[in-house]
Amino acid sequence: MARMGLLRSLWLTRLSQPSGERTIYRQVLRTPPGRILELGMGMLVRTERLLQAVGSRRAAADVHYVGLDRFEARMPTDPPGVSLKQAHQRLHALARVQLVPGNVDSSLSRLCNHLGVFDLVLISAANDERHLARCWFFLQRLTTSATTVFVEASGGARWTHLPKSRIDELAAQSVLKRAG
Repeated sequence: MARMGLLRSLWLTRLSQPSGERTIYRQVLRTPPGRILELGMGMLVRTERLLQAVGSRRAAADVHYVGLDRFEARMPTDPPGVSLKQAHQRLHALARVQLVPGNVDSSLSRLCNHLGVFDLVLISAANDERHLARCWFFLQRLTTSATTVFVEASGGARWTHLPKSRIDELAAQSVLKRAG
């Protein structure tokens, strides 16, 4: 993909809506990740913008994107989203895409040993807290100190950086809960 123009990158990092996602785009344009994991994809607007921004700095074949979402299994109380087929159609030209349907905890537990380490991890607020609490153990194995992890605040207003030390703490808490 061609390098992103100045106006497009300015719009993406300074004017795009929702404004909370701008920190993600700034990070991606500053240091383009090669491997991206997203837990909860929603309507794909953020994902498409993210992959376009990364694609402006790297070849699409060099970008590996893994998206975990419930897709067709969404509950009526879940936020809206797209089907698995629609997600494949919209994203396959932007990167090497691997989409995994199901709850984030069961999907991560099945694939954790096959995925490897990621450069960027995005955790949406649309994920159920119970399922997300079980994910920290697996996320600990998929991240390093060089991995950038962003977590969306409930309500979707802001994305905050989560340091590796906090992921390790949350993983330890989840192991202790399981133990007893």
